[in-house]
Amino acid sequence: MSKEKFLSAASAGFGFCSVIFGWDMHDTVYFRELAISNRQNGYRDVLAKIDLSTYRRIPWDNDTPFFLVSFFDPVTLEPLHADPRSLLRTTCELAAAKGFSCMAGVEYEYFNFKETPESVAEKRFTNLSPLTPGMHGYSLLRTQLNQDYFNELFDESLKFQIDVEGHHTETGPGVLETALAYTYALRMADNAILYKFLAKSIGMKHQVMPSFMAKPWGDLPGCSGHTHVSLRDSSGTNLFAYTESPDGRAGAAFEDTKFLSSIGEQFLAGVLDGLPEVMPMFVPSINGYKRLVGGESFWAPNAVTYGYDSRAVSIRIISPPSVPPSATRFEVRVPGADMNPYLVLSAIFRLGVRGITQGVKLTTPPISTYLNDPSRKGEVVMLPTSLEDATTKMMRPGSVAREVFGDEFIDHFGGTRMHEVKLWNSAVTNWEVERYLELA
Repeated sequence: MSKEKFLSAASAGFGFCSVIFGWDMHDTVYFRELAISNRQNGYRDVLAKIDLSTYRRIPWDNDTPFFLVSFFDPVTLEPLHADPRSLLRTTCELAAAKGFSCMAGVEYEYFNFKETPESVAEKRFTNLSPLTPGMHGYSLLRTQLNQDYFNELFDESLKFQIDVEGHHTETGPGVLETALAYTYALRMADNAILYKFLAKSIGMKHQVMPSFMAKPWGDLPGCSGHTHVSLRDSSGTNLFAYTESPDGRAGAAFEDTKFLSSIGEQFLAGVLDGLPEVMPMFVPSINGYKRLVGGESFWAPNAVTYGYDSRAVSIRIISPPSVPPSATRFEVRVPGADMNPYLVLSAIFRLGVRGITQGVKLTTPPISTYLNDPSRKGEVVMLPTSLEDATTKMMRPGSVAREVFGDEFIDHFGGTRMHEVKLWNSAVTNWEVERYLELA
């Protein structure tokens, strides 16, 4: 955009083709036309408004000034219900009206390949070469390979105003994990979505292709987008922390929650209550559900579970005694690396705040209960195992998802997910051909 155009648009906004809300990631128009952008309205423009507070420069691209925009209805001037960033901003505003500041952090795991967009196309996305061989989580040695790429990811992030808390290898050939520093939820979502842009851009310079696909290999652990959350009050106090007694809260529902405040426990109960009905926001792709198939054997949760400092659950409680009270938070381990951080954080905070305002009781016992008494495992509520099942559950009349997000958003987002399901159901895969072509 020219400087003159920018100065004009900075105050009044500018028109932007609505088709970005009417087609998928490969620019294919949705099979069922949705409300915002369709043939009937001629794929009209919507109003894009520049958020000047998001100013940063792209350090690897001549320090080009960069801003994010939000989208509005050109007639009513209301935020578009399908705009993920507007959705999270509204979520944070609703929480703020109740005295809560939404805080978050995101960790990405991602495979890296010695490939380019051209080479993977030529190979038809098969027989790809991982950046490094073997399973080497937390390795000092593997970072000595491709050192320029590894270090540049960290250094350019800081220049791009994405604060990185940790950056290391993870288990799997060519896998890295990058933990983004904890901050306010909207800023975190901006940083998380832009980190993918940064990683792919830096990768191109080094002939490396980072992939945030949730499950590239069937026999290896998938890639997560673990999301940490908490609430603070206006003074910065962590509202999930319990500090009145060194022995914990006497009225806690379970031993695992004794160092959570009652607000923290209600927030947890709210997220657990609605989790099965917002799964498409956590796991938005066909492939993402394959990451969950192996359950805890692949470090991925597939049930409505929680527990103190447990990595075998959907929601890990991080609280004293393992951390100071100020660091009390929840790690939501369901999302894969292919998630949209605006939608994930909107879902978590809307469900959690619903739990607080409705006083939802924590009745589900922690995972330790089922490990100590295997006969009770039948009580565990399982999460949907496919995008089709998850979307059907989310879109059903009276769902918790409709309660916290409203019908307009759920109908739009659900429509985009059913489009993905339709494409998958009509696809013939290599696995099918190899299994049935000769012997059927």
